[in-house]
Amino acid sequence: MQTGNVTTPFGQRPMTLALVRRQQASAEIKSGKTAEKWKVFRDASAAMSRLGLQSASLTVLDALLSFYPENVMRDDAQLVVFPSNLQLSLRAHSMAGSTLRRHLAALVSAGLIVRRDSANGKRYARKGTSGDIETAFGFDLSPMLARAEELAALAQEVVAERVAFRTAKEALTITRRDVRKLITAAVEEGVEGDWERIEAVYIALVSRIPRSPSIHDVQDVLDEMELLKGEILNRLENNDNSAKMVTNDDQYERHIQNSNPESTTELEPRSRKEQGARSSQTKDDFNAPLKAFPLSMILKACPQIVDYGDGGAIGNWRDMMRAAIVVRSMLGISPSAYQDACEIMGPENAATAVACILERANMITSAGGYLRDLTRRTERGEFSLGPMVMALINTNSSTGLRVG
Repeated sequence: MQTGNVTTPFGQRPMTLALVRRQQASAEIKSGKTAEKWKVFRDASAAMSRLGLQSASLTVLDALLSFYPENVMRDDAQLVVFPSNLQLSLRAHSMAGSTLRRHLAALVSAGLIVRRDSANGKRYARKGTSGDIETAFGFDLSPMLARAEELAALAQEVVAERVAFRTAKEALTITRRDVRKLITAAVEEGVEGDWERIEAVYIALVSRIPRSPSIHDVQDVLDEMELLKGEILNRLENNDNSAKMVTNDDQYERHIQNSNPESTTELEPRSRKEQGARSSQTKDDFNAPLKAFPLSMILKACPQIVDYGDGGAIGNWRDMMRAAIVVRSMLGISPSAYQDACEIMGPENAATAVACILERANMITSAGGYLRDLTRRTERGEFSLGPMVMALINTNSSTGLRVG
């Protein structure tokens, strides 16, 4: 096939180094390589957004391929097609000449075809004595054969992204429905809680979904919507548990007052023995261990903790827990207080609690005492990290929405 030489375009069309590289790549097709032309076309169609093409460009490419007589492109075949503009226009559904030229240029820029221009710019073929085509001037399809595997890979990536996008949209639709109906049920049945604030958070999340969202837009809102749903379920579960528990009302009131970080003045005891013996009831008598929230959500709520990660970065929960140990020491939280939190909350949630305390350190008198109070309330099933995390996310949000 006529792909071994680099040729320059006819007339005023410029030559670029990118065109040189494409022609050279076409000349280096592996011997014996073949590809089914319509499969390559379908892959290019699936990947058109990656290639910077429009659907009309694919219409022109379809027309060009129709002038190649065989279904299989081979490295030893004549891959240059040479239709006139009139013939090409007719097969491209009577596309206007100016539009045709624009989309031909787009196909060249995308690296799917190469121009093989004659001395006078005409497209034609010259046959030898045997009747076979020896030289042809027109559009070389060999880049499609050379890039067959690459186009297939691009098509698979696009399909995978499309599936992921559809899955994320479906999950967001279901989670939105769940949150909306759970809030309505809680309000109608008189469940105690700040449901107006939670509904405001829900409305703010929904308003962040653009008219034509990307997968990143959908995934970001989905992550926070799932966090909000988890918080609602925790509140409903804790409300059920609280209704079944018989406790001292004064003790409840004292813990509720101490839960305000702006009024926390409790001094942290050195060890568990100084607090008194632990209740004979274990955490298993109440709720199962708290579920850890997504790390990305925690870092969005508590960006300051990142500064204490190895190398100033946190890439996983192991990094997060190491950073929490550094912050624990800096805030004056004793090892025993942090160990108790890890045992009751779980290590991920304990690290999250420390990160939240760091964000509000200027409003907390005793970080260690505050963590011990959160640990005790968690053990009794009275505390969830959700409200604290959501409040910090909204405080740090660019929308400026404040909740609390």
